[in-house]
Amino acid sequence: MTPFDGRSYQERFDALAASGSDVHGEAAFVASFAPASVLDAGCGTGRVAIELARRGIEVVGVDLDASMLSEARRRAPSLLWIEADLAQLALGRVFDLVVLAGNVPLFCPEAGRVALCSACAAHVAPGGRLVAGFQLGRGFQLSDYDDALADRGLVLAERYGTWDRKPFESDREDYAVSVHHHAAP
Repeated sequence: MTPFDGRSYQERFDALAASGSDVHGEAAFVASFAPASVLDAGCGTGRVAIELARRGIEVVGVDLDASMLSEARRRAPSLLWIEADLAQLALGRVFDLVVLAGNVPLFCPEAGRVALCSACAAHVAPGGRLVAGFQLGRGFQLSDYDDALADRGLVLAERYGTWDRKPFESDREDYAVSVHHHAAP
């Protein structure tokens, strides 16, 4: 995969925000669950993580792309940013909520998508949630995603067609936001 240019990527969101667009839908969705801690898996330039931190939530951002993380560190040097492959992630701790916003599973090679789901799910605390939004019809079926998380003890709790909770209609949607819950042992 071609690396991103973090600065250019962020400039698109800055322009949207300057025009009055709400660029914090994912953060608002995540914050609605009132987590004390969040792992922003595939954090990119930190747009979601920085907004969550602004709302008083402890957040750790992880991404594989050095340019994206460089921009995140420039924008919020006080936050913890980790360069790592999500399919092999092992931070040694759990979070109230793990979020994969912005098609994160689709940036992983097909052969590693189940491993990515498994590694991210391993970072969800008992009683916690894993939230992900990604486009459908791009080689990763929702059933495969749900099965990968079920193998780690996470069950589907909610599914929407958008981050603003538009109902999900399986025969009409090209995007899904899924909330999986980790039942306490």
